[in-house]
Amino acid sequence: MKLVNIDYVPGYTITEALGVVKGQIVQSKNIGKDFMAGMKTIVGGEISGYTEMISTARSMATKRMVDDAEALGADAIINIRYGSSTVMSGAAEIIAYGTAVKIRKSE
Repeated sequence: MKLVNIDYVPGYTITEALGVVKGQIVQSKNIGKDFMAGMKTIVGGEISGYTEMISTARSMATKRMVDDAEALGADAIINIRYGSSTVMSGAAEIIAYGTAVKIRKSE
């Protein structure tokens, strides 16, 4: 599966647009990491536990988007975008979405 955040796949021709696909996850913070993050705010710097949590959530959302596209028979997903929001205290939603397409090698 080719994944791009532009509206074409270099070297390929889009033969069919199959529709919008998405993957999302709501991830909560680990209480232990949350406590340590609170302590980190005193001295400043990166809160690596949160960085890791968001990175993992983004990967899971991407995988779910790819699964959605594969179910449609897609070869690629174009115009991929990511969004995030806080859904409640201590939990964040990550969404990945794009357009599933069929492609063929350009001549």
